[in-house]
Amino acid sequence: MANNNFLFYGDNLEVLRNKIKDETVDLCYIDPPFNSQRNYNQIYNNIGTEDAALAQAFTDTWVWDAMAIAGYEEIVDNACGRFSSQTVELIKGLRGVLREGSLLAYIISLTLRITEIQRVLKKEGSFYLHCDPTASHYIKLVLDGIFCSNGGDFKNEVVWKRTTAHSDTKQGLKRYGKIHDVLFFYSKGRKPVFNTQYTPYEQSYIESHYRNVEPGTNRRYRTGDLTGNKPGGDTEFLWRVKRVAGNDSRWEADLGDEYNTPNPGIEYKAVPPYNGRYWAYSKDNLIEYATQGRLIHTESGMPEYKRYLDEMPGMPLQDIWTDINPLNSQANERLDYPTQKPLTLLERVINSSSNEGDVILDAYCGCGTTIDAAQKLKRKWIGIDITYQSIAVILRRLEKTYGKAFVETIVLNGIPKDMKSATALAHKKDDRLRKEFEKWAVLTYTNNRAVINEKKGADGGIDGIAYFRTGKKDNAKIIFQVKSGNVKRSDIATIRGDMVKMDAAMAVFLTLEEPTKPMHADAKAAGAYNHVEMGKSYDRIAIVTIREMLEEGRRLEIPMSMEVLKAAQKAINEEQIPMF
Repeated sequence: MANNNFLFYGDNLEVLRNKIKDETVDLCYIDPPFNSQRNYNQIYNNIGTEDAALAQAFTDTWVWDAMAIAGYEEIVDNACGRFSSQTVELIKGLRGVLREGSLLAYIISLTLRITEIQRVLKKEGSFYLHCDPTASHYIKLVLDGIFCSNGGDFKNEVVWKRTTAHSDTKQGLKRYGKIHDVLFFYSKGRKPVFNTQYTPYEQSYIESHYRNVEPGTNRRYRTGDLTGNKPGGDTEFLWRVKRVAGNDSRWEADLGDEYNTPNPGIEYKAVPPYNGRYWAYSKDNLIEYATQGRLIHTESGMPEYKRYLDEMPGMPLQDIWTDINPLNSQANERLDYPTQKPLTLLERVINSSSNEGDVILDAYCGCGTTIDAAQKLKRKWIGIDITYQSIAVILRRLEKTYGKAFVETIVLNGIPKDMKSATALAHKKDDRLRKEFEKWAVLTYTNNRAVINEKKGADGGIDGIAYFRTGKKDNAKIIFQVKSGNVKRSDIATIRGDMVKMDAAMAVFLTLEEPTKPMHADAKAAGAYNHVEMGKSYDRIAIVTIREMLEEGRRLEIPMSMEVLKAAQKAINEEQIPMF
């Protein structure tokens, strides 16, 4: 992996275990689904009405089912020795506390994956987990069991103010406003890579600590002690100072080592360290500071050092971050991805805990903010996501920022490249994963420009929608349906009816199986759409096989409306599939 960037489409547990070697990653950041800006269901079913809808969304997604049970048994049996004894005992204990439900299923999912993340981190590597405070106390127990019991260290709980203050009192909520997320920072070993970051000084701090203004330059400065409580410089050096005649407020250094013939009109005074204090600087450094005019002397004659405000990097970053604003609706980087984080947030994490050329991993890469930040900061990266919509958004985002030539250098893994892999994706036993085949087919055929229909409901079997340009200001609709098996003639009649119901100008039927001759005949019978602007006619109902897409590169040729990109971005659903 040394010279490439990797984007994996699939279950991150399988990718971590089968694709990423031990101690090959310098930094991992994850923002798992159902954490930041969301509420977890309350563990004792003590759910207020204001949280009921979000709690239901959580329980609908994280289910105590066969996969959760298998994950629990893998941890407590520990047949492969992957888990620390602390982790095993913790999960057993949490089952007694949380019972068999959605929250325990979620915790088990994280435990399996974070264990693998700890394995792939280098000894000096770091890990950040982004969550909200509702279940962070349980997640921290998991992290302690995985990292601290294996020689790692808990470094910080960072609080990020993710939104501005707001008033919920009119809604009758009897609690404080929720405006922050949590980032847990752990290291795999005791000496992780860490580059101190700085934030600008507040004006009140400048006014109180940098009160002095240098005449002539107007540079603000403060004075600093040149001594310490332990020897650090030339302990035998006696610093001689002279008072310039007529100047009662300033002492200046005399650079000579010997004063056999004192100048007339100048008073000399030797200032050694005193009262158990020692010079903290060498004689050469002290003379250099004097040469630069950076020494100020007190009435006692003890020199102090000028620290100029414009030379200071700022205040070392603390563990409460209030200076990174959430994305607003007008932000250029906004993709309308529900839990998209600001690029500056990930830049701070990456700058703090890695260096240029290091490998950055995001195992839940979503819309690709971590990847974008890593590329911008000259790191190598590995991204993993189980939804093809996320992969499509990331590829489109990177192409927009870094160009098509760069995107072509990315190693894509898990995305169907032949009929065998497409068939395998379509026939996944887990229905939640099998539906990814439909999304992949629609987005691939439309070059990632379609809107995925997440909730079919009244839209019948329609899997995607796109808009194509019919004039300078007008557009029309195309609908897509995907079939992985059992295609039949009546499917064409169904999609023709859906066209009428949805007021669509055209439809595309994407099929894994080869269509029958009667299906082709019925599709042709739907007629043609005359595209005036293109000067070309298109079949109103097109049948496209997955084989044609993979082997012949067949793609949607009709010019797309610019609005479709925004529509597709808005339709992306953050509710990723739980990975056990």
